[in-house]
Amino acid sequence: MRQFRMAVAIDQQPHGFKPFSRSQRCKLQSYGHLDYNNFLDLNQTTFLAFQAENIHRSFSTPCLPVNGVEDLHPPHPRVEIVRGSGAPVHALVVEVAVAMASGIQPILLPSGLGGAYVFPNTNGNNIAVAKPVDEEPFAYNSPKEFKSNNHQMLVQPDLKRSIRIGETGIRELAAYLLDHGGFSGVPPTALVKFCHATFSESSSTVKLASLQRFVGHSFDAGELGPSLFSVDSVHKIGILDIRLMNLDRHAGNMLVMKQDNNSFVDSVATTDLVPIDHGFCLPEWLEDPYFEWLHWPQASVPFSESELDYISKLDPSKDADILRSEVPSLRESSIRVLIVCTVFLRQAAAAGLCLADIAQMMTRKFCGGEESQSELENICLKVKASINNENEEDKDDGVTKTNYGIGGISFGDMNKGEWELFVEIFDKFVIGVFEDKKCKN
Repeated sequence: MRQFRMAVAIDQQPHGFKPFSRSQRCKLQSYGHLDYNNFLDLNQTTFLAFQAENIHRSFSTPCLPVNGVEDLHPPHPRVEIVRGSGAPVHALVVEVAVAMASGIQPILLPSGLGGAYVFPNTNGNNIAVAKPVDEEPFAYNSPKEFKSNNHQMLVQPDLKRSIRIGETGIRELAAYLLDHGGFSGVPPTALVKFCHATFSESSSTVKLASLQRFVGHSFDAGELGPSLFSVDSVHKIGILDIRLMNLDRHAGNMLVMKQDNNSFVDSVATTDLVPIDHGFCLPEWLEDPYFEWLHWPQASVPFSESELDYISKLDPSKDADILRSEVPSLRESSIRVLIVCTVFLRQAAAAGLCLADIAQMMTRKFCGGEESQSELENICLKVKASINNENEEDKDDGVTKTNYGIGGISFGDMNKGEWELFVEIFDKFVIGVFEDKKCKN
């Protein structure tokens, strides 16, 4: 029987991404030393890969060939977890590793602006989607966009000014880590290194990529009317989008789960949605988010008791610590946006506002061809002004100008003391704002 020469490394680096080269004495866990009990519901192909005769049992199979060894042992496809943990993530990576060891190549998806690849298993069923960092939209190895001859990373302005090219993969992971208990249904996601896997025409033998469990679906939300979707499902996605300030929640990245039964029970919609593609969340400053669900009727339905309980238990400080620990390359300014949006959501829900009300307050207004700041941005400006000793006009109204001339309120310019004071004042200030809004309604 064919031997699988592939290691799956499940030990994560504690302090960011380190160089890919490894000492010959570095020990990675191979298939033979994984805890089988941590892997749930693996298909038969994956189970067979764990059998002793199929396993390359070396303790020290490196991700890259060690000098002097490459000539004796030709390179084999490998996948290694860089960031991400838990049984669902480990099981996903093992299934992808087995597929690669079986000679299966990733398939480029035709949709999207960057390189996104689907991995099928040996039975032909799709199991994962990989998005290499160097193939993001407008990145130098993107298979779908114009690339300059000098291979500069920023060959043209990126899609969202507050999210840098090459940093959407870490946001995919962040969304999964922040979806506590799978409340919103974000599929298992990890940041991984692929070695000797065939992606685009790039000559690179190592690819850093986000890897997400493929979700079997019948449609995306754009192919059906919103009346089919359950209130619960729309609310759970909306709560996540508010927390993360998602700039790109369109109908195409809400998948309609396959249903074996009727989608209506007693005239009530029961079809559930699964959120994917979170690369454009957690911007570095307050932006104009896009919520496809904003004007759906479900967004105007009050939160249920279970949803209010979930929101009330959200702890922005703990969430920030999770991101600093698990996604250390995510910038502090983005983490502070998460904290502001989570505090805003908690206080708004406690005051009785519905999902649509909260989203409207976060969205910028357009009138006569002019864009005006959102209510959330205006609140943040007032709070920033209250902790500044100088006149707000001398600080350009607290607006950070980017190289592209786009304005946005940033929290990255505050020192620790100023930031802690801002959060304290903001938390109290929004309570009054929401009370006034309730009185007017």
